[in-house]
Amino acid sequence: MNDANSTPSLSTPYQFWVALLRIAVGWHFFYEGWAKLADPGWTAAGYLTSATGPLAPVFQWLGGSKALIPMIDVLNIWGLILIGLGLMLGLFIRVSALSGIGLLALYYLCHPPLFAPTPAGVTEGSYLIVNKNLVELLALAVISVLPTAAFGLDGLLARRRKQAGEAPQPVSLEKALPSYLGPMPRRQLIAGMAGVPFLGAALLSILKKHGWKSFEEVHLRARADERDTFVASATVKTFRFTAASELKGRLPSGRIGNLTLSRMILGGNLIGGWAHARDLIYVSKLVRAYHHRDKIFETFALAENCGVNTVLTNPLLCKAINDYWRQGGRIQFISDCGGKDVLQMIQKSIDYGACACYIQGGVADQLVEKGQFDLIAKALELVRANRLPAGIGGHKLRTIQSCVEKGLRPDFWMKTLHHANYWSAAPQQPEHDNIWCENAADTVAYMGQLTEPWIAFKILAAGAIEPKVGFRYAFESGADFICVGMYDFQIVDDVNLALDVLNSRLARQRNWYA
Repeated sequence: MNDANSTPSLSTPYQFWVALLRIAVGWHFFYEGWAKLADPGWTAAGYLTSATGPLAPVFQWLGGSKALIPMIDVLNIWGLILIGLGLMLGLFIRVSALSGIGLLALYYLCHPPLFAPTPAGVTEGSYLIVNKNLVELLALAVISVLPTAAFGLDGLLARRRKQAGEAPQPVSLEKALPSYLGPMPRRQLIAGMAGVPFLGAALLSILKKHGWKSFEEVHLRARADERDTFVASATVKTFRFTAASELKGRLPSGRIGNLTLSRMILGGNLIGGWAHARDLIYVSKLVRAYHHRDKIFETFALAENCGVNTVLTNPLLCKAINDYWRQGGRIQFISDCGGKDVLQMIQKSIDYGACACYIQGGVADQLVEKGQFDLIAKALELVRANRLPAGIGGHKLRTIQSCVEKGLRPDFWMKTLHHANYWSAAPQQPEHDNIWCENAADTVAYMGQLTEPWIAFKILAAGAIEPKVGFRYAFESGADFICVGMYDFQIVDDVNLALDVLNSRLARQRNWYA
């Protein structure tokens, strides 16, 4: 039996399994750090500024500090990498475990899974008090007090220190080892190096996941920065990807019922490949090819880091969003329910964890034209029965007006809004794919009379209007939120532009209703 001051002892099988747990946690730490290091746009600013819980003011202050954020980012990235290496290789195990506990505790306190509203439906990633950070923290607590050095470099170093004080013993040639290890049974050496193959496997997995050419691309990018000319050849010009560390502040939010939404919402059309590209028939396929699974996840993560907490998208992307949540993502989604069976799409969206649902604008236009107001009413009832905000969309102003006349008042409206002062607008052809808000002045006047929150969409006329112009026009015209389709490389710039508009003096007549 051990006394109170001794190190607890475990049999070899038990030590092996604890060491395997240590290596698995180390792998996770190492990869998280590597992924952040490889992403030039990553920063902790968005995670900190969106903090919740009792310590939220402290984390939000840190996230908003332009002087501290660069240092926090470096400490976060290299802390994860070094802790991961220590745990995987079994080097400075207790120091690595305790450092990991401290880092995970900060993550947990920044976003504690307490009693805030969560998306409806049972989805992996809907936590209550216990989450992945807490589970790994407790695992590291176990690792820090149980001996696993025999399966790590700490064991080899401890044996070397012990042998340094002993008289040298003759060693047979076949058992000879490097002098810094001293004589040692082969089995002990293999056990001590147990983490090395896992580290190699982690590196190979990273290369397979992110591409074998990633190092070459980084090298080419560095050379291009030095020359300030072109990458690889004279045909591809470099452009600067604005990093999340260059955010100007925290994106403000509003509420629809119990739902908190960032004032700017990420639109899902580009991610899903539904591009309104006018006469350019190849663009939708190009957009779908760009937004592969990892790119979608990168876009969601960058949006979250920039304070955009919601994506508005089609139910067809429900599974992708659920997969993103399983990887630790938190972005919520509003579902635009359409298709041949609106009620079925609403139920699917609810089952997959939508935070709100609305009848898609084009579908609502058709239902109103056919006089199917009873179906619109049933849709609102189904959403509300699941305690979610229910909305009605519309491309045509008459859709909104008709619903109000029939006494249908949703929890929020989705209505297109943009001016027609761009070269490809064709007001004389209202059904043409170049214009989505037929009479903006009438829309602004009518929506100004409604007291339900208004999410304005198509505010850039599918890329025809500059964001700094479209954002101001939408907010000054009365929109409570704007829905904007963005590529990953546009998110930081668009958030900064939205902040510039919202922090300026707005010529706004309509009250804020969210």
